[in-house]
Amino acid sequence: MKQALLFLRSLIFYVGYVLVTLIIAPLLLVLFWLFPRSKRHLFGTLWCGIILQWSRLVCGIRFQVYGKENIPDHPVVVLANHQSEWETVFIYRYLAPVSPILKKELLSIPVYGWAMRLINPIAIDRSRRHNAGRSILDQGRQRLDSGYSVMIFPEGTRADDGKVGNFSRGGAKLALATRAAVLPIAHNAGHFWPARRFLKFPGNIEVHIGSPIQTANREASELTAEVEAWIRQHVVDNRAES
Repeated sequence: MKQALLFLRSLIFYVGYVLVTLIIAPLLLVLFWLFPRSKRHLFGTLWCGIILQWSRLVCGIRFQVYGKENIPDHPVVVLANHQSEWETVFIYRYLAPVSPILKKELLSIPVYGWAMRLINPIAIDRSRRHNAGRSILDQGRQRLDSGYSVMIFPEGTRADDGKVGNFSRGGAKLALATRAAVLPIAHNAGHFWPARRFLKFPGNIEVHIGSPIQTANREASELTAEVEAWIRQHVVDNRAES
């Protein structure tokens, strides 16, 4: 009975998810010319806000944020652990304007991908790792210069609940090259919104936002190790509750 209820709630969530996307994406395509580039992210912020509220209403997924005062009023390189889609939605909603890094193939999806192009993502070809790294540096610099923060998941892929993968140095290299501060974020979203699973589970996601880390006179490997250690320390492991 419990699994059936979880399935029903998750199904209702995804129906709403698709409907909201089908409304907001075309709206952006139609109205984007009325908004300057610096304001187009408001469509993405609206979509993310609705999805967060919808997941709370239907699936019972709440969240508590620690360290809100650490969010700066200037562009930063956001480095966070990656467990699900939830943290992408959260970061975009609360740190906008921010440019996410995504696979370039997503931009070819009719309507959805076309709308994504308009909110300044950083599109990379993951099959060509060297070029992907260069794209992050080049496009990341452009976004930061334009007043956008850059969202990077240094693990490269989603990890299981309670686990943190090894960090790449790409985010640290971008921060060093642009002299931008690094904003570390840790969370346990994977316990309630698991990657690659249909079911969503009720509960309270903990999000920890650290103090911005200045990057002057730092090395990429040292900076990466510091951020990774901080995130590992603040990730809450809820697997024992399952």
